[in-house]
Amino acid sequence: MARLPDDLLRLRDVVRRVAKKELLPRFAQVARELKADGSLVTEADHAAQNRLEAELALAWPDIPLLGEETPPADQERILRQHQAGFWCLDPLDGTSNFTAGVPFFAVSLARIGVDGPELGIVYDPLRDECFAAARGQGAWCNDRPLRVPELDIPLKRTLAVVDMKRLDPALASRLAARPPYGSQRNFGSCALEWCWLADGRVHCYVHGGQKLWDYAAGLVILLEAGGQAETLDGQRIRGDSLLPCSVLAAGNATLLADFRTYLTRPPMASAPS
Repeated sequence: MARLPDDLLRLRDVVRRVAKKELLPRFAQVARELKADGSLVTEADHAAQNRLEAELALAWPDIPLLGEETPPADQERILRQHQAGFWCLDPLDGTSNFTAGVPFFAVSLARIGVDGPELGIVYDPLRDECFAAARGQGAWCNDRPLRVPELDIPLKRTLAVVDMKRLDPALASRLAARPPYGSQRNFGSCALEWCWLADGRVHCYVHGGQKLWDYAAGLVILLEAGGQAETLDGQRIRGDSLLPCSVLAAGNATLLADFRTYLTRPPMASAPS
């Protein structure tokens, strides 16, 4: 596999620099606030987004930035007017972890084109791991080419990342009572969860609703690493909407098909008392 494309190298340098300056000194040291939608935000979120927006504008002045902390009206305007080219940023994915001192959070940055995410960077500053991908050119972890490891185990022996909170209650109950996988985790950073799937650290991924900035970079990284992803309804994840998007992903097509079979099979009736 070829070396990282120049655009990814430049992006990696910018994201690393901002994360180390704006996030690491504030790790577990900032107060959190609730936004109107009930999600958390901190000074670190705003500082990282502001710094990244400024640095990206210097290097790519014609590409606007749609960030998680961008006002909703501006998010809608950027999506509507610049579908053929804009940055999509989550300046701090895993804010709850970050404020509590849990070492699992990241910066996630994607460039969205006319057909969805084209470039993706997810940077974990605590581990100094930078996952990156460019559509049609491959994926990397730092300078190591990234491919989902070949896996020849049944679904029932896999390690799955499942966000129960955002799933339909009936599906969450079914997964809890009769899981098709071997073990389940939920780490609290969507962007890093996509990347850990791409690196074979977990094998399946289920989420009931992610925003564009949660999945845009991770999606292109997983697909370029050879993984598979779709919505829980079996549709392509397009990456062109601000509406929440469900996720069913796996390291290979066989695992994805087996999980899809589980989802489409009628639930077992409860045993009579």
